[in-house]
Amino acid sequence: MPVQALWRPEAERRPTRSTFAENGRAFGLIAGTVAMTVLAVFALFDVLQLDTLGPLDLLILLVFAPLFAWTAFSFTSAMAGLWATARRDDPLGLEDAAPPACLASRTAILSPIYNEAPGDLFARVQAMWMSLERAGASHAFDIFVLSDTTDPVIRAVEHQHFQSLRRRLPAGARLFYRHRGANVDRKAGNIADWVRRFGGAYDFMVVLDADSLMEGDTLARLAQSLERHPTVALIQTTPVVINRHSLFARTEQFASRLYGPFLARGIAWWSGSQGNYWGHNAIIRVKAFAEQAGLPHLPGRKPFGGHIMSHDFVEAALLRRAGWEVRMAPGLRGSYEESPPTLGDAIARDRRWCQGNLQHLKVVRAEGLGWISRLHLLRGISSYLTAPLWLALLVMGALLALKPEWGVSDPEAADRRLLAGGHTSISIAVIFAVSMAFLVAPKVMAFCAMAASPMERALFGGRRRAFASMVVEIILSALMAPVLMLNQVWALLSIVRGRDAGWSAQHREEGDLSLETAANRHLGDTAVGVFLGVSALNVSAHTFLWMLPVIVGLLFCIPLAALTSRCDLGALAMRAGLLVIPEETAPPQVVRQFNALRAAEPRPIATADAGPGIRFARPVEAVAV
Repeated sequence: MPVQALWRPEAERRPTRSTFAENGRAFGLIAGTVAMTVLAVFALFDVLQLDTLGPLDLLILLVFAPLFAWTAFSFTSAMAGLWATARRDDPLGLEDAAPPACLASRTAILSPIYNEAPGDLFARVQAMWMSLERAGASHAFDIFVLSDTTDPVIRAVEHQHFQSLRRRLPAGARLFYRHRGANVDRKAGNIADWVRRFGGAYDFMVVLDADSLMEGDTLARLAQSLERHPTVALIQTTPVVINRHSLFARTEQFASRLYGPFLARGIAWWSGSQGNYWGHNAIIRVKAFAEQAGLPHLPGRKPFGGHIMSHDFVEAALLRRAGWEVRMAPGLRGSYEESPPTLGDAIARDRRWCQGNLQHLKVVRAEGLGWISRLHLLRGISSYLTAPLWLALLVMGALLALKPEWGVSDPEAADRRLLAGGHTSISIAVIFAVSMAFLVAPKVMAFCAMAASPMERALFGGRRRAFASMVVEIILSALMAPVLMLNQVWALLSIVRGRDAGWSAQHREEGDLSLETAANRHLGDTAVGVFLGVSALNVSAHTFLWMLPVIVGLLFCIPLAALTSRCDLGALAMRAGLLVIPEETAPPQVVRQFNALRAAEPRPIATADAGPGIRFARPVEAVAV
């Protein structure tokens, strides 16, 4: 697995080529985005020049253009998703294909773990193995648990779980445990080390996260698809969040299930053979990965240099650079994961993602990359650069209310300019509302696509309850958006100052967050909300109303973080038929199996207040299911 050169591509590499249709689809989306952005910018320009065009107006135009382009591209991609859903696009034939009768290939399932409670992971491994047996495909799969755990106590428990599971599985089951002494390059290094040591024995590998779960039939279909399509190196599924109980996590779970596959269909439609990789729940051709996806270290010091944290986007781009196809399978069911249980945990994970995506600034200009691969990288980068732009636009919009009073000594002239300024602010508010509508529209499209299917509609609890759930999700997301925006700004400032995010274990255990802990986490956010509120009131009532959505989210983020962490409120919503997903209404067999195994395991004593520390309530025992 040689390390790839970003700037000196080897002469024998096959050139990256896309079909005319693929290029046309992506160019069409970009053209639509540019057209809508130009219209919006000209509309805003016409409004701003009504009251003389000054430096502040030009700054607003400069900030508004990329923000509107971002929302317009998301909107057009969602429109593509609506088209692809109606046509049931499935270029790999994964969704309706008959279950494979026989697989000639050998596939390794890789489950990395790092300082986490191992009971859940081994329960997932057992559930997946049993699912593979039901699908008649267990003969073609081996499972590797790849531990990077540094805590010796947790490592001992991992080994105990491994031995216990080996005793429970049939004699022919191939389950392996490997602990890596040196945690070089984190998860990407863990996978690369496996490829170098064991990859030659396998045709394909399925890369998971510690919280990943996949149906045996889904795994078999993926392996069969790579057998049938020798030019495809990677197929990315769309994992659905399951088994969440806190109100915050249930909201994320509902959004993942309703919006995720729909939006992924849009991305798959316009990216075609230059799809993306999200780092888990994907099948990869081992030979292609070994030859082309060896990651270099970026020049310079952390956080921008060193090991590439968001390795998945880069690995997909390198595979595509070598001429391999990278495909997405948004309509394939049976791929699951879990999500952070609280707002604070989501922010901590987002901080790592922010640093990893910003590292792509050094990758996006690499030689030989396909232009759609560069587009994936740029979208990942811009998803974090938009946060300071939104904040700047809000502040400049508030300052605009002062503009009619600047430098005017004649009272009548001041009145005329004040009236013009009022019309300007109202018109800007309308344009801003259109931008917000572009953000909400993809969610409404996903709801309409779901409601058009009687089976899906019933599994979501019916049209009315599903619509009410969508409204709840939109409201909670709108309240939490200012907190996420502000923390992304803090993250960007921290990264620019040279602070590395590090590598800590993911906190997955759900538990109520006390007000005291929530206050410790979000006191700075509340202080910013107080400052913005007082400042806006001192300017004008209109300015206060303009910034009210942001101010409310920041002022109430402490009680919001505490309340949304509560599992009893999540259970209450479920009893009311809200935020329900099909995997709860009709749980797949692999999910039922995993939940049964998980319930029989000793649960770690960990609360949201305590962080991801692991202590076991009783000795680990063998579980027979």
